Amino acid sequence: MTMKKIFPLFAVIIVLVLAVCSFHIIPTGYTGVKTSFGQIQETTIQSGKLNFCIPFVQSIHKVNNKQQDKHIEAQVWGEASDKTPVYAADVIVTYQVLPEKSAWLYANVSDIKNLVGDELVASAIKSAMAELGPNEVTNRTKIEPLAQQKLAESLVQKYGEDVVFVNKVVINDMNFEDAYNEAIQQKSIAQQNADKQKIENEAAIAKAEADKQVAITNAEAEAQKTSIAADAQAEANRKLAESLSDTLIDYQKVQKWDGKLPTVSGGNALVSIDPAE
Repeated sequence: MTMKKIFPLFAVIIVLVLAVCSFHIIPTGYTGVKTSFGQIQETTIQSGKLNFCIPFVQSIHKVNNKQQDKHIEAQVWGEASDKTPVYAADVIVTYQVLPEKSAWLYANVSDIKNLVGDELVASAIKSAMAELGPNEVTNRTKIEPLAQQKLAESLVQKYGEDVVFVNKVVINDMNFEDAYNEAIQQKSIAQQNADKQKIENEAAIAKAEADKQVAITNAEAEAQKTSIAADAQAEANRKLAESLSDTLIDYQKVQKWDGKLPTVSGGNALVSIDPAE
């Protein structure tokens, strides 16, 4: 094959390659940003559409708009509201770049792959810690939503409204320093012992009160028994007194006399008959 035939064929191949490279389709989950002579166009290219760019003059860059995870394994130390040291570790931040701001981000942020930096996440977590007490700061239902809110506020301050959306913040490990945990454990043991002693004291007081009530009841029963016996004796005496008469008394004396006259001496002695003797 002569050079005259090779050159046109080579030229056709180059034109075809350039033509193919001039058309771009942005995949799902991404948006495109077009540059012309290094200048960024403000209009964001949506996914799924065929786009043409002039070779060597224009280019299209993809921006990831899918949910992304930022993982921080290191411990982030902070303080609870009462200055108690506490740390968070193994933190996962799920965020998303909003498609409408892709071109703005590409034009104004040098590293759009690291929008949610370690420092921003650490600062947000520390701010959340400072608003919670020791009894709440390690509670994931408390600390995670608050950390998410603080991080979203920081991203708005840095990039503006509706640029980066924070979907969720997960803190897999959160705890106090060892000395504090030991103190909490000792306090818990002391509280348990105090509660146990309180229960025992209350039981002893209840038993003493019950014994007292039993003694009072027994005493009242004994007093009532004595009173009833006294009343019965008084009633018997009353009835006996009512039944006595002089005739009855004389009759009982006669019944008890043995028929003997008393023995006396002296001229002034009196003789009497007492049947009761």
